[in-house]
Amino acid sequence: MSTTRTPGTADRPQVVVVMGVAGTGKTTIGPLVAEALGVPYAEGDDFHPPANVAKMSAGVPLDDADRAPWLDAIGRWAHDRAGLGGVVSSSALKRGYRDRLRAAAPGVVFLHLTGDRELIERRMAARTGHFMPTALLDSQFATLQPLQEDEAGVAVDVSGTPEEITARAVAALRRLAV
Repeated sequence: MSTTRTPGTADRPQVVVVMGVAGTGKTTIGPLVAEALGVPYAEGDDFHPPANVAKMSAGVPLDDADRAPWLDAIGRWAHDRAGLGGVVSSSALKRGYRDRLRAAAPGVVFLHLTGDRELIERRMAARTGHFMPTALLDSQFATLQPLQEDEAGVAVDVSGTPEEITARAVAALRRLAV
C-alpha cells in the first residue's frame, strides 16, 4: 500500500473516489468503505450516458470524449458532497481524468484499488450482469496511470476478502485525514 498526503482533517468528512481498472471491486468495496465512514455511496457506472454503456457492452473501449460527460457528472456529485463526505466509484484511470475530478471537487481523495491481472480477470469472469466484458481488461491496464506522489490518495491491494480490503482501505484513508 502506498500513501500520499492530502489536505483535510479527521473531523471533516472526505469525498473519496474509488478508482482502478474494471474488476478490482470498486462496486463491492465502495459501499463498504462508505458504510464504514458513515457517508453515502454513489455508483460511478450510474453516471454513464446510455451511449457509453452501449459502446462498452459491444466491447469497444471508451475514448476521452466519451468519458468527459461521465467525469463531469461524477465531479458535480463530488462537489455537492464537499464537507459532507461521500464515496463514489470511477475508474479514473488517467491522471487527466483525476485532474478533471479535482477541478470540479478540489478536496477529493482517491482510493486506488490495485491487484494482480490474473486475480482481476478471474473476478471479472465470475461476475454476472455487468456490461464491461473481460475482453476490455487489457485496454484498462494499458490506460492506467497509477496515482502520483502529488495526488491525494492511497493505493490498496485487492487480494483477500472484501472485509479485509475494506479494513485496509479505511485505515489508510483515516491516516490521510490527520
